Amino acid sequence: MPASDKADRIRTSVTEQEALDFHAQGRPGKLEIAPTKPMATQRDLSLAYSPGVAVPVKAIAADPGTAYDYTTRGNMVAVITNGTAILGLGNLGALAAKPVMEGKSVLFKRFADVDSIDLEVDTENVDEFINSVRYLGPSFGGINLEDIKAPDCFIIEQRLRELMDIPVFHDDQHGTAIIAAAGLINALELTGRDFKNTRLVCNGAGAAAIACIELIKAMGFNPENVTLCDTKGVIYQGRPEGMNQWKSAHAVKTDRRTLAEAMEGADVVLGLSQKGAFTADMIRSMAANPIIFAMANPDPEITPEEVADIRSDAIMATGRSDYPNQVNNVLGFPYIFRGALDVRASSINDAMKIAAVRSLAALAREDVPDDVAAAYQGTRPRFGAEYIIPVPFDPRLISAIPVAVAKAAMETGVARKPITDLDAYARELSARRDPIAATTQHLYERVRNHPKRVVFAEGEEEQVMRAAIAFANQGLGTAILVGRDDPLKATAARAGIDLDRPGIEVVNARLSTRVEAYTEYLYSRLQRKGYLLRDCQRLINTDRNHFSACMVTLGDADAMVTGTTRNYSTALEDVRRCIDPQPGHRVIGVSLALTRGRTVLVADTAVHDMPTAEELADIAEEAAGFARSFGYEPRVALLAYSTFGHPTGERSERLREAVKILDTRRVDFEYDGEMGADVALNAHRMEQYPFCRLSGTANVLVMPAIHSASISTKMLQELGGSTVMGPILVGLGKSVQIASMGAKDTDIVNMAAIAAYNAVA
Repeated sequence: MPASDKADRIRTSVTEQEALDFHAQGRPGKLEIAPTKPMATQRDLSLAYSPGVAVPVKAIAADPGTAYDYTTRGNMVAVITNGTAILGLGNLGALAAKPVMEGKSVLFKRFADVDSIDLEVDTENVDEFINSVRYLGPSFGGINLEDIKAPDCFIIEQRLRELMDIPVFHDDQHGTAIIAAAGLINALELTGRDFKNTRLVCNGAGAAAIACIELIKAMGFNPENVTLCDTKGVIYQGRPEGMNQWKSAHAVKTDRRTLAEAMEGADVVLGLSQKGAFTADMIRSMAANPIIFAMANPDPEITPEEVADIRSDAIMATGRSDYPNQVNNVLGFPYIFRGALDVRASSINDAMKIAAVRSLAALAREDVPDDVAAAYQGTRPRFGAEYIIPVPFDPRLISAIPVAVAKAAMETGVARKPITDLDAYARELSARRDPIAATTQHLYERVRNHPKRVVFAEGEEEQVMRAAIAFANQGLGTAILVGRDDPLKATAARAGIDLDRPGIEVVNARLSTRVEAYTEYLYSRLQRKGYLLRDCQRLINTDRNHFSACMVTLGDADAMVTGTTRNYSTALEDVRRCIDPQPGHRVIGVSLALTRGRTVLVADTAVHDMPTAEELADIAEEAAGFARSFGYEPRVALLAYSTFGHPTGERSERLREAVKILDTRRVDFEYDGEMGADVALNAHRMEQYPFCRLSGTANVLVMPAIHSASISTKMLQELGGSTVMGPILVGLGKSVQIASMGAKDTDIVNMAAIAAYNAVA
């Protein structure tokens, strides 16, 4: 696919209605507040409120520092705006900014486990805004300012930093500057340049642009070699019009007056302005091996395709996710605040910003882990012109940047709670990361780079149609809806769904030219199992699961998803009439139980009712292989109501026998059993059994029977605050996934993506 086509596809991947539906579905908005302590009994309430709450109140009054120990302050950031510069939309007011601020809070939580709350201040008066914020210090560990117009943002941030004893950070300025500076370090290294002798032009003199040049100057860039331009041209010493104190601080002595003149012979150009600001002649006039950061959003000053048509020696970065080297603030602010909060920093100073820059730059030069490599079309990206900035879902960010920021805070004296063991801190940070979100992102990126044809067997259902459209819109491949023309069109019309769009195909089983081939294939499989030819014809003509499974088996599609209108076992039976297991494999169901800070795979949740010892050993092997395919190193616990012989019983004997069978197979993963779930999942309880073979808590749980697997995962989902994905089918010869009956469109998309992912693998 040409890069321009890919860009068009991604730009249109989210419709206005989809965005509105996303924010409105379920509980409106993107945030909620949940208690972190039990509230089940009268005693709980007495401890949480009166009279118990009086004790920490007195402790904090005596020693204000203990607020970090007894309240949320140490992990709470306020995201604050007045809505005067919302994204690229301009001044739309404080209330209109709320969706963006909620989104920022979600990113804080998702990427760095920082709690935050959005505050929209309804004033454009700088003094009123400052006074609204300055007295909030006791509530928060940090202040993230956002979407405030320049030059107000400079005044507000500076005054609040002086008035408050917690970090105040305007991310529009410093977040962009930090990510851009990290990319610039690596681009300079690749082109053999250094900070002292490189000539740089920055187009745009707003908050982000000025922050960029201030940061690179603080890092050692020669100020005489930095030229700042705005809409009136070069900001030079003595310029009479369009000046303010922040521009004047970066005025240079030069005869150049226009952007075109400034860019002639320049080594680097930073664009923080508007679409089309860089012309072909400007790019052509730059020095050899130019570095071009075109960061205007949503459309850059010049696109990589346009630059490639002009010259082949440029290194480019943009603010866009559909091009290499995205300058994305999410690489910075969650982790910077994480490090600042963890040492209870009083501010975020230049040293901490520079530490984040150097940490990001260094990370891009390291070998890329598998779950990042998988997103790059099967090739492992290496440090080079198209990989100078890490990608947002790199799992190493959480354990690298906060450590560097915390260390710099301690070295510069702004840390009020130094961390003595930074290695242990890095390990703790890694444990905070939610692995499933990164796994899902990795899965989606892998499929986007290898789009597949996926059959949506129940194409007449509204939620399936919506899922198919979302699948195609997200660039995951072609969605093939199987259904009768009239009912399908009627449902689409009633729901206001337009199926006449790229990436959507509709197949009517009765009218397909492949019916005869599918029938002959199915008859060859079932003729000795009591099926007549006409039985197979009826199944192909009237049953969407059989038709769809034959499409996949005979190569007319890559993968299949079904299940929303039938129970799991019925759908699986349909599919298995058409598709055999992979040679040497056993078909099982694996569910992913996603809890805070932990992902556990549970098997078998779909196929084997009361497995024998041999079957349990097979299930353990299949589940371990599946865990590895998703990036986890398996530690398998075979679960029972007993632990290592106490109490004993017939079902525990099966599990003990399964362990012996695995011993004979000499498998290459950790396993042990029988053991209770509390021992498998609790490191302290596991310590009571020093002979246990597992090196840590289990991440793969093999259940003794399907009923225990089903009951436990459903209880986790309903009572335990967990999310359960699956069951995911493992071991079939072709890629098929079965969603839960009545599944939502988002669930169906996830299962379709998993099916496509397995087809890629």
